[in-house]
Amino acid sequence: MPRTFEFKDLGRVELVQQLKVAAKKQQSGLWAAVARKLGKSRRSRSEVNLHKINKHTAKGDIIVVPGKVLGDGSLEHQVDIAAYRFTEGAVKKISEAGGRALKIIELVKSNPKGSKIKIIG
Repeated sequence: MPRTFEFKDLGRVELVQQLKVAAKKQQSGLWAAVARKLGKSRRSRSEVNLHKINKHTAKGDIIVVPGKVLGDGSLEHQVDIAAYRFTEGAVKKISEAGGRALKIIELVKSNPKGSKIKIIG
């Protein structure tokens, strides 16, 4: 019997479509790359801990995680992070450091070209 795939997370599928449209409209390779990474299966999506974000960013950076941000580690400087999902601990630690936890679509609307944004994960 062949395997069938059913998309249970329709919000993710819709987000991937919106990212592809934004990438084409603004000619932004960043949003195309995020859409490609979010379109993968759940096992292949990124999970990034805060200690990795802390290690690879500087104060005031804006980053995108095409997956989930986990709360392991600490964040020692202000960083704005857009991700598909966050754990409760991660959101708390990000806000304590003075940063913001955003949904990816919010970042697309505020920065449609995707300039000065890093992808981690």
